[in-house]
Amino acid sequence: MQLYALCDQELLDSRSISIETFVQIAMDNDAAIIQYRNKTSDISFIKQQLIIIRKLFDGFLIVNDKYELVEFCDGVHVGREDLYLIDKDIHKAVKILRNVINKDKILGISTHNKKEVLEANEMDVNYIGLGAYRNTSTKKDISGILGDSIDSIAALSKHYVGVIGGVKLGDNFDNVRYKVIGSGLLD
Repeated sequence: MQLYALCDQELLDSRSISIETFVQIAMDNDAAIIQYRNKTSDISFIKQQLIIIRKLFDGFLIVNDKYELVEFCDGVHVGREDLYLIDKDIHKAVKILRNVINKDKILGISTHNKKEVLEANEMDVNYIGLGAYRNTSTKKDISGILGDSIDSIAALSKHYVGVIGGVKLGDNFDNVRYKVIGSGLLD
């Protein structure tokens, strides 16, 4: 199981942690992927942060939502709400997004239950984020906690699975490729 480090700018700012420090912590923990998430800054700032991460980190770099910046990284991760902004039909939204970012880029989407995992099996994505595993203080409006059922739900996916939401370094799962950790790297 590999580490997928979630670098959230709001979390970094609230703890006065630089992007460079976060990347170093991720590398010290053998992260295979860093996802940069920034829901509030302008596109120019996000681009500069991606450039900094790319200079420091040789692994896969994913941007959250900002698919227009995919040229500065290896792929994009999009939550369900953001897919619905592209098109009300989530399958069509993924097709549109795949056409925009091209086949050579990684595409990941969020899933939260068995129904959404099975739905994702029909989509041209590289991986799914599945969760929330447990409660987390960094994400509000969690629709449901999957807890111990996460492994059996993950086993239904034909794509790589990253467990999201309250994951800690010591957590282990049988049917999961990545454990996605954000604030847990900083505790």
